[in-house]
Amino acid sequence: MVAVIFATIRFIIQKKLIIMKPKILFVLCLLVGLLFVNAGLDKFFHYMPVPKDMPEKAAKAGMAFMTIGWILPLVGAAELIGGLLLIFKKTRALAAVILVPIITGILLANISMAPQGLPIVAVIIAVIVWVIADNWSKYLPMINE
Repeated sequence: MVAVIFATIRFIIQKKLIIMKPKILFVLCLLVGLLFVNAGLDKFFHYMPVPKDMPEKAAKAGMAFMTIGWILPLVGAAELIGGLLLIFKKTRALAAVILVPIITGILLANISMAPQGLPIVAVIIAVIVWVIADNWSKYLPMINE
């Protein structure tokens, strides 16, 4: 009797998750997309203040990027475009392709300079991996001839 009850509960939970999956993915993509839109816009308009507790290595790297001049607008444009594309279901596969190199840079920067940011990076990576897995069939033509 207990096994039947557990099987019924498990079945109901699985059905609810199947129904809720697109909604959960939309909310996560919306949040991560807005995060990237905000970060991309900040590369152009510099409206977010620099944290006072920023590690010295990260501050030096930021100053180097500002000195070079063309990197911040390039990364900002990619973040802005990738963030906007991530919000819409039809363009999420392309958004993941655009954002993977940026997320790789964010991950490496956090590992080497600011490990306190790794939990946020882990969440962003999890969302992008979910998007890639959800759109895997769209990537197959690039791999197959």
